[in-house]
Amino acid sequence: MESALYYVTIALGFSIVVNLVLKRFGISQIIGYILTGVSVAYLFDFRHLSDSHTLGMIAEFGVVFLMFTIGLEVSLQRLSTMKNDVFFNGSLQVLISAVIFFAIAYGVLGISLSTALIVSMALSLSSTAVVLSYLKSTKEIARPYGQKATGILIFQDIAVIPILILIGFLSSNGKDIADVLLHTLLSAVVIVGSLFIVGKRVMTWLLHFSSSSEVDELFMGSVLVIVVASSLLASYAGFTYSLGAFVAGMIIAETRYHHKVESDIAPFKDLLLGTFFVTVGMKIDLGLFGTHFLEILALLVAVLLIKAAIIFGIVRLHSQNKIAFKTAVALSQVGEFSFAIFALAENHNLIPTELSQMLVLVAVLSIILTPFILTHLSNISGYFFKDVSVTETFAMLPGRKNHIIVCGYGIVGKFVAKALRAEGVDYVVADNSYKHVEEALRDNQEVYFGDMSKNAILDKLCTKDSVSVIITLDNLEKKRLICETIIRYAPDVKLVVKVVSLEEKRELRGLPISITIDGKKEVASRLVSEALHCEL
Repeated sequence: MESALYYVTIALGFSIVVNLVLKRFGISQIIGYILTGVSVAYLFDFRHLSDSHTLGMIAEFGVVFLMFTIGLEVSLQRLSTMKNDVFFNGSLQVLISAVIFFAIAYGVLGISLSTALIVSMALSLSSTAVVLSYLKSTKEIARPYGQKATGILIFQDIAVIPILILIGFLSSNGKDIADVLLHTLLSAVVIVGSLFIVGKRVMTWLLHFSSSSEVDELFMGSVLVIVVASSLLASYAGFTYSLGAFVAGMIIAETRYHHKVESDIAPFKDLLLGTFFVTVGMKIDLGLFGTHFLEILALLVAVLLIKAAIIFGIVRLHSQNKIAFKTAVALSQVGEFSFAIFALAENHNLIPTELSQMLVLVAVLSIILTPFILTHLSNISGYFFKDVSVTETFAMLPGRKNHIIVCGYGIVGKFVAKALRAEGVDYVVADNSYKHVEEALRDNQEVYFGDMSKNAILDKLCTKDSVSVIITLDNLEKKRLICETIIRYAPDVKLVVKVVSLEEKRELRGLPISITIDGKKEVASRLVSEALHCEL
C-alpha cells in the first residue's frame, strides 16, 4: 500500500508540473498525462508497473467514468433531435472507415483477420475528450461544424460498446460462435432492460432522496454508488464495466439531475482518466519509436488523410463544403478509446505487442497535433473555401442593444417574428434546429443557430442588453432549462414564455418569469371577445 501511494504521488506531482507547462502552449491535458507516464517510466524505472493489476483497475475505471459522462450526453431526447448527425453521419463514418482500414490492414499489409478487425475499428474512432473539450471551451460547439462533429462523436462513443464486446468474443478461445452470440445478446437484453426498467426507478429515487437532504456528500456518494453498481452488474454478466456505466448515464440524462450529476462527477472522471493515460504513457517504448520513426510517421499521415476524406464525403451529402471540411479535419485524429482497445486486445493476445505499440504512438501523435490544428481550423478552411453562410458566422452582435430575442422558429415563432417585423421592432431569432434555421433564412430573418441554454449563445446574442426574450418552444424540459439559464445570466431581462397546459404552468411556477402566455386561455378569451363583439 505504501509503495502504491509512493508511485501515485510521484505521478500526480509530475503530471501537475507537466500540464502547467503544456497549458501555456494550449496543449491538451491528455498529452500531459501521457508524457507523465513516459517520463516516470524511464526516469524512475517504473516500466514494470505498466502491467500492475491495481493501476490497471484504477485506469479502467477512468474509462468507466468517461463512458458514464458520455451517457449523460446521449439522452434519448438528444438522440432524436440529432438523429441525422448521430445515426446517419456517425454510422456511415464508422462503417466506411472500418471497412477501408480493414481492407488495407488485411488485404494490403497481410495482418491476421482478428487483428485487422480490431485495428480497423480502433482507427475509425476520434478523440471525444480532446475535440469536445475544445469545442465547448471555444464556443465552437454552437456552430454547424461543431454540431456535426458532436453528432459523429456521440455515435463513435456508442460504437465503443460493441467493439469491446467483439474483443471479448474474439478472445473466447474457440467457443461455438452461435453460443457466444446468443449468450451475448441475451445478457445484453437482460442487463440493459434491468437498468432501464428497475434501475431507472432506483436511480431516480436515490438521487431524489440524496438531493432533498441538501448534503452534497450524500448526493455525490449516491452518484458513485450508481456508477460502480451499474459497472459491476455489467461485468458480472460478462460485459465490460463501461457498458453498465454508459447505460446508467443515459438513464440519468432523462432526469432533472442530469446537469448536477455531470458537474459533480467531472473531478473523479478527469482524475481517473488521467491515471489511464499515465498507464498508456508507461507502455510507450521510446526505442521502438526511434527504430520505426518513418513507418509511424507514414501511418500517421495515412490515417489522418483517409479519415478526413471519408468524413468530408459523408458530411458533404447534406452540408456545405466548408462545414464538411472543418468537421473532417476536426475528427481526423485517432481517439483515446483506441488506447483501451489496443490494451485490451494485447492482454488477450489478439494483437502483437510491437504493432500495438506503434499504433499507440500513432494515436498519441495525432492527439498531440489536434489542439494545434483546431486552433487554426478557421484559417486552414479559409484557404480552400470562401463561401460562408449566416449560420457559420455566428459572431457577436456588435453593439446590439434594446432588441428582442425570439427563441424558437416553429409555428408560433414564425407568427411572433412576423408581428415584430410589422411593428418595426429590432429583433433576432435563435433556434437549435438546423431545419428551422434554414426556414428562417428563406424567410429573410436574422437568425442564429445555437442552444439558448448555453451561456456562450446568450453572450453572442447580447442578451444582457436586450429588452426581452420571447420563448416559443414546445419542449417543456428545454423551455425550463433555457429559462433557468437566462435568469442566472441576465436576471434583469424581461422573460416572456409560451405555455400550453396547466402542467407546464405548474412546472415553471417557481421561476421568476415576467409573463407566461397560456395559449389555450388566450384563444378562449379571444373567442369570447369576438362572440360578444358580434352580438353587440
